[in-house]
Amino acid sequence: MRILVINCDGGGFADYRDIPEGTTVQQLFEEQTRSPRPQDYLIRVNRLPAPCDQLLQEGDRISFTPVKIEGAAA
Repeated sequence: MRILVINCDGGGFADYRDIPEGTTVQQLFEEQTRSPRPQDYLIRVNRLPAPCDQLLQEGDRISFTPVKIEGAAA
């Protein structure tokens, strides 16, 4: 199935990806990011916050946005 992945980490990008049926938000997060810590990201599916066990569906739009930008002052 095809989804749109928006990665706002670093330079950021958006691209369509084909993923297997039954893929969860957590599985895609682990494939797409360099971070083992999903709690450091705002993860949204179709512009709504998403739990890690949510199954992705055809046509979903998923984004990964870090809650703290690396190198930014606290």
